[in-house]
Amino acid sequence: MRVLTHKKTAKKRNRTRHGINAERVKMHVSKGDTVRVMRGDDKGKEGKVLSIYPKTGRVLVEGINIVKKHRKARTADDQSGIIEAPAPVHSSNLMLLDAKTGEPTRTKARIDTDGTKERVGARTGEPIPRVR
Repeated sequence: MRVLTHKKTAKKRNRTRHGINAERVKMHVSKGDTVRVMRGDDKGKEGKVLSIYPKTGRVLVEGINIVKKHRKARTADDQSGIIEAPAPVHSSNLMLLDAKTGEPTRTKARIDTDGTKERVGARTGEPIPRVR
């Protein structure tokens, strides 16, 4: 008869290898927002958010973190060469721009009178609309 050497334990929820990979990072910006870069080589530049990657916590911003890619032609009509494209930056290096003043601001969440959640600038208290 086989003897059980290791005690079986119940698996913890969302702590498996794939569960950790599937966790999402909380994002304070969304697609279409105008943001300013606060850290890095592009510090001080502003741009529009093109897409967000919640798994990695990174954001693709228009005109920010431009990298050169060597691209090979895939078809006979395509042209090979070096193309410039934006690369994602981490969301912690970005700040959302206030709608009223145009300055970078932290955000708070506020429940509106009709029950919807809205983003509010921390300093001014003005609502920041979501562009979808």
